[in-house]
Order: sequence, then structure tokens, then C-alpha cells
Amino acid sequence: MARLFGTDGVRGVANDELTPELAMKLGQAGAYVLSKEKEHKPTIMVGCDTRISGDMLANALMAGACSVGANVVYVGVLPTPAIAYLTKKYRVDAGVVISASHNPVEFNGIKFFDGNGFKLPDAMEDEIDELIKSGMKDISFPTGASVGREKYRADAREEYINHSVRAVPVKLTGKKIVVDCAEGASYYTSVETLKELGAEVVAIHNNPDGTNINANCGSTHMEELQARVVYEKADVGLAFDGDADRLLAVDENGNQIDGDVIMAIVGNHMKSKGQLKDNTIVATVMSNLGFFIMGRENGINIEQTKVGDRYVLERMLEIGANLGGEQSGHIIFLDENTTGDGLLSALHLLQVMVESGKPLSELASVMTVLPQALVGAKVPNHKKESYMEYAEIAEAIARVNEKFEGEGRVLIRPSGTEPLVRVMIEGKDRQLIEKEAKALAELIQNVML
Repeated sequence: MARLFGTDGVRGVANDELTPELAMKLGQAGAYVLSKEKEHKPTIMVGCDTRISGDMLANALMAGACSVGANVVYVGVLPTPAIAYLTKKYRVDAGVVISASHNPVEFNGIKFFDGNGFKLPDAMEDEIDELIKSGMKDISFPTGASVGREKYRADAREEYINHSVRAVPVKLTGKKIVVDCAEGASYYTSVETLKELGAEVVAIHNNPDGTNINANCGSTHMEELQARVVYEKADVGLAFDGDADRLLAVDENGNQIDGDVIMAIVGNHMKSKGQLKDNTIVATVMSNLGFFIMGRENGINIEQTKVGDRYVLERMLEIGANLGGEQSGHIIFLDENTTGDGLLSALHLLQVMVESGKPLSELASVMTVLPQALVGAKVPNHKKESYMEYAEIAEAIARVNEKFEGEGRVLIRPSGTEPLVRVMIEGKDRQLIEKEAKALAELIQNVML
């Protein structure tokens, strides 16, 4: 049986691959593994994004946790980074988020944080995985007064807003900001935070109904935001994803600003103020070549990891870095939170704009983004890790690698969260790399389906 956990928890189509039964088992096994060394009755915090399946899965998971004797605190709809922060602040034993991030509404996911707000290491996820596959071997199920309780808190989102405002002191009076909330978890927290700081906020896609999360909006569909920023003559546009752990931006001319550019802007600003630890930023192999060139030109060391913000975090902790992230907009400010945080990323970016007095388009010129083509090949989820076992695919990848050697780079990898093999080619000729990436993705898809 395949491993349950991907790079960001357990994901699947809700009520099909990710069933209430599996959610209940994850609640049982997760509560047991995360609290088995504790002598007190464990407490687990649970929150979710705005998906219609969130209530179903959250209640199943909470029932599972209570059935092994854990207490549960349910905080409702909140961004993933809010759960990470509040898990540590409230001193509970673990946090759980019911979310599939940027994925469409039919998907959902379950991800765990330990008592310090960090995503679980692979070894602990494997322990939860094995416990479920063993039929909950060695778990005892209490009865009577030892069964867990559920408690509900309505003040958690205000706690997160207050933390964000304290973490990045910036006055936004006079700034006009268009915010795309992706019909997701940031629909309240991002808008209220920016208003509290004095900004004029134009909010779009901030009326979630359970079924419209990420639907042609948010950080994966930025066309409307780009047009709206220009129409409103706004200073900046901010795009969150469904659970608001990532941020992408739009400058005053309607141009997209990705995670690499945001890290370059903020990283240089932090360096100038002596706040960038060891003058180092941690990024992934997916970061644009232009980002690494920027680092060399500005005296910033760029550490590389494999794709996934959890691996970025692990490297940050190893070397003591305080800034790291991904091109996709997961950016970790480790002095302020333990995971990617879209709201903190937005506030840091706005802080640079305010303190420098420069428009975002000028700040973005700190790095040159080289052409990059990224195409997803749709494949069965259980096959995506084995694409190189197909001779036809391996030979095609070798040919493309040879073609771009010395002139760019080719990166092929299975998605950690979706049934895809991602093909990324970077080079000087945009038309050529797009053509080659599309052809290779089509080949992978046709061979593996």
C-alpha cells in the first residue's frame, strides 16, 4: 500500500480517497503518536479552510482523537499559518489543519503540526501511517470519564491578526491594496489586518460559500487580480491561496511578482538592516536561475533543498536561517512563524515598499526572471513516483537534458500534492522551452495513463 502522506499531509478527493473513516483513523493515530510521551491528557487544536467537506472531515478526525482520550479545541475556519502559530501559543500538544491548499474544492487534506508549530518529520508521519495500516495495534480506547472532549474557540482569528500586526510594524495609510482571498481561509484575517494598519482595501473573492474555493481566483489564477490592480490604480495586489500559507503579488502595472522575487526584495531589505541571519536565504531547486544570480550579485548565500516548504524549513533549522521559501509563494519568516505564512509575507513586502518609498515594479528589478516553462503531466497518483521506470520516458528526458545542457536546465519531478509529474525547463528561448516542456509532458502522460 502506498504511503498516505505526501509533501504536505494527506490529500485526496474528499469522501472518495480521503474518507471520513480515514480522517477518523488519522485522528486516532495522530493523537496517539503526537502525545504518547506525555503524561497528561493531550489536547489537539483543529482548524480548516472553507471547503464544504471541511466540517465532515474535521468532525470525523475530532471524533477519532477523542476516542483515544485526547481533548480537542476546534477553532473553525483559519489560515494554516494561524493554526501553526496558535498551536504553540496555546501550548496544546498538536495542531491539525483540514485543507487542500490551492487544490480545487473536490480535494481536501489533513496536515499535522507538533506542539511547537512545526510540520511533522517523515519519521513521525511514517509512524502514524504504520499505525493505521496495522489496524491501530497497541492503541487502547478509553471508556467513561477518560474519553476526550471537544471545545470551541471563537477568538482565535483575532489572536492571529494581533500577532501579525505586532510581528511586522508597518503603517499602510495612503496605500491602496487589492486583495484576492481565493474564497478561502484568508477572507477575514487578511482584509481586517490590512484595514487595521490603515490601508484602503479592495477585497475580491472574499465571499466563500464552501464550493468556490480557488475557483478561477487566488494565487493560481491571477488574471482578474492583475486587471483589477490596474483598473483601481492600486499600489499593489495580493493573492492568497485557499489556506493562505502562500502569497503572490501584482505590481502597480499589473505584472505578477512570484515567491522568488518577493524573497529577493525582502531578503535584500533585511540584509540592509542586519536582520538576514548569515546573509542566507533557503530556496528549492525550482527557484528561478535569476534568483541565484541575484544572490551572487548582492552577497546573499542561497541554500537549495528539494521541493516542499517542509524541506525548506528543515534546512533553515539546520543552519539557523530566518528566511526561506518557494517560487510558488510559500515563504517562511522563522523569527515570526514556523511555516509558510501569506499574511506575514504580504506585510513584509509592504514594509519594504513603505520604508523604501519605491513602487513594487522598481523593487522587483532586483532580479531578472529567466524564462521558465512548467507543464504538468496528469498521471495516476499511484504511478507518479515511478515515471523513470518507463524506458520511453527516460530516453526522452535524457534527450531534452542533452539539448539544454549549458544553456538552461531541466527538472522533472512528481508532485507531492497532486496526481501529476511536473516538467520544468528553463532557458533563454521562451518559445523553445515551452514547446519542449509541453511535448515531454504529453509523452509522460500518454505513456503512463
